[in-house]
Amino acid sequence: MFALLDSPLETIDFRQKLTNSQSGAYASFEGWVRDHNEGKQVRFLEYEAYSQLAVSQAQSIMLEAREKFEILEIQCVHRVGRLEIGEMAVYVGVSAAHRDAAFKACRYVIDQIKYRLPIWKKEHYTNGDSGWVNCEACSASHTHHP
Repeated sequence: MFALLDSPLETIDFRQKLTNSQSGAYASFEGWVRDHNEGKQVRFLEYEAYSQLAVSQAQSIMLEAREKFEILEIQCVHRVGRLEIGEMAVYVGVSAAHRDAAFKACRYVIDQIKYRLPIWKKEHYTNGDSGWVNCEACSASHTHHP
């Protein structure tokens, strides 16, 4: 249901794994590397993760989504390593009998993944500087479970 990968996600057909003859809906989210953040021009990103904890936490989040929403299939993949502008950093896909459940589950999973997983993003800027993004929120995230 969840994986951390160090290779580009664009070439992988994630949707194929979510097909189910009972499905009437599919919703997905793709997060891409953009060229700016908070007024700074970004050259590239680096993602680091505490892999074992990230995978176990993500599996828990996906099980929660299965319990909260009437979904049939679910998958999430997050990149680690260096990512260039335009590359996909995260993918979430959900299939369900009805669109409302698919949309809600997809939103729930990406919000929880971003908030609860030990995955850190370092931005490298065109001026030569770099910095970790949202590290304060990451360190406090273990106490929040909306």
